[in-house]
Amino acid sequence: MKILVTGGTGFIGSHTVVELLNQNHEVVIIDNLCNSSKTVVKNLEKITNKKVPFFNIDIRNKKALEELCSESKFDCCIHFAGLKAVGESCQKPLEYYDNNINGTLVLLEVLNKYNCHNLIFSSSATVYGNPKSNPIDETFPKGTCTNPYGWTKSMIEQILIDLHTANPDWNIALLRYFNPIGAHKSGLIGENPNGVPNNLMPYITQVAVGMRKELSVFGNDYDTPDGTGVRDYIHVVDLAKGHVKALKVIEKKQGLKIYNLGTGHGYSVMQVIKTFEKVNNVKIPYQIKPRRSGDIAACYANAQKAFKELGWKAENTLEDMCRDSYNWEIHKKN
Repeated sequence: MKILVTGGTGFIGSHTVVELLNQNHEVVIIDNLCNSSKTVVKNLEKITNKKVPFFNIDIRNKKALEELCSESKFDCCIHFAGLKAVGESCQKPLEYYDNNINGTLVLLEVLNKYNCHNLIFSSSATVYGNPKSNPIDETFPKGTCTNPYGWTKSMIEQILIDLHTANPDWNIALLRYFNPIGAHKSGLIGENPNGVPNNLMPYITQVAVGMRKELSVFGNDYDTPDGTGVRDYIHVVDLAKGHVKALKVIEKKQGLKIYNLGTGHGYSVMQVIKTFEKVNNVKIPYQIKPRRSGDIAACYANAQKAFKELGWKAENTLEDMCRDSYNWEIHKKN
C-alpha cells in the first residue's frame, strides 16, 4: 500500500513508519515539525535502509495537501498529526481545537476529493473520560472528557463515525491508545518533546541523565494501591505494530472499527519509577505535588478485541519500556 502518514516524525508516527517499511509498504510523511525534528527522517532511513519521502506540511494547509494528494495516489492515510499534552490543552484550548479538529477536517476534505477513503486514526483512551471501572473495553460509553485534548479526540472520532455513516465507502480504524512509552531498540528514535516534558517517561529519563533536578509526582492521594495514578503503559513499538495490523480493516473493507491498544495491565507512577531505577541502576529523585487538573485515578485497557480480530497483542514488558526509554535518552544526549 501507498500510505500517507501525518505527524510521521512524531513519537508514535516515526515508530509506525519503521514497522510499515518493514512490511514493505510505501510511506510518505507529512509533519509541520512543531514538536519534532527533521533529523528523525534521517534516522528512519538509517534504521530501515530505505528512502523516506518527507514534506513539511501543516494539515491545515489545504493547498499544500491538495498538491501532494493530486500527485500521489494514496491507498490509505494514518493520521497522527495533532497536539497531545493534557496539561497544555487546559491552558491553550483554542490552539488544540484549531490544530486537531480543524486540521482533521481539512485533511478529510482533501482525502475525499482525491478518492482516498481509508483512514487509521490515532485516538486515545481519554475519550472514555473517568471510567466507571477497569479494565476498559470498547463497549464502554464514551465519557465526559476531563481536558480539551481528550475532547478533540472524542470529537474527531464522532466526525469520522458520521463520515462513515454518510459515505460507507470509507474504511476507518479508530485506535484508542493507552500510554505509550519506550523507544526503538536502536536508540535512534524515541520521544523527544520540545521544552519541559508533559508526559511521565520523558521526564524520568531527563532526570536520569541530569537534565532535570527531580521528577514531580502529581498526586499521591488517589484511590489506587500506592496513591499515585495508574495507567496502562504500552511500548511504542508494540503500538506501532498495532497500526500495521489495523490495515486489515482497510484491506478487507470492514467499514468502521474501534480498537483499544494497551497491555491490559495498570502500573502506578511509583511502580514505573521503581522499575526504571531497578533495570537501569539509577536513582530518580522525586517530589510529591498536588494533583493536576484533568487527571484521573486509574485507566487501563481490555485489549482482547484487537487480539481476536487483528491478531495483535502487546509483547514488551514494563522493564523493556524502561530500558529502551533510557537507552534512547542516553543516545540522544551523546
